[in-house]
Amino acid sequence: MLSVKDLVVNYGAINAIKGISFDVNEGEIVTLIGANGAGKTTTLHAVSRLLKPKQGEISFCGQPISSMEAHKIIQLGLTQVPEGRRVFSQLTVQQNLALGAYTRKDGADAVAADYEMVFQRLPRLKERRRQIAGTLSGGEQQMLAIGRALMCKPKMLLLDEPSMGLSPLLVQEIFSIIHDVNQSGVTILLVEQNAKMALEIANRAYVLETGSIVMSGDAHELANNDQVRKAYLGG
Repeated sequence: MLSVKDLVVNYGAINAIKGISFDVNEGEIVTLIGANGAGKTTTLHAVSRLLKPKQGEISFCGQPISSMEAHKIIQLGLTQVPEGRRVFSQLTVQQNLALGAYTRKDGADAVAADYEMVFQRLPRLKERRRQIAGTLSGGEQQMLAIGRALMCKPKMLLLDEPSMGLSPLLVQEIFSIIHDVNQSGVTILLVEQNAKMALEIANRAYVLETGSIVMSGDAHELANNDQVRKAYLGG
């Protein structure tokens, strides 16, 4: 579904991503793990065209997207849930969800059906549909960011650090939501500092270090790899 070949991204003179290649197949959860500064978020931003790559080829569902504008990539069904939630804090939950459906052209009935789908999957949002988003807890804002992305009707979600700043109990809940979304047919590329949780729900994983992929494979096998355990899993 997603193919990235020889991706290079620079920040001025800094070579942040150094020619990485990876694939995500339809129906998978694939995770990128690595330390802070490894290039995980930069990779997602290049895929969704929030950053312009210096070189490399990116294709989604067989269509080249390396030079495509970000809003057109969303219309293809590739949607990013950004690090730090980035909800519209002065708008209500319902208004945030409505903005997720902004680019859709399949009619009011289809959008209304997806409101119900989101509320069924994330019942706390239904309870707070008229609440101002900025007054929600961190976990609820993360749920809203995921719900807003689902309103785009994505084929694939790019999730950037969904567990950041959340309590262990809420992390479990967010990862359960991610698993359910995947089971409903949405392919997921997950960037996550919590490597243990990411490897538990992923099919495959890539390990990034200073802009390069140093290891890849089955997520369960990587979780039991001594090198990965010492570097990212606390032993």
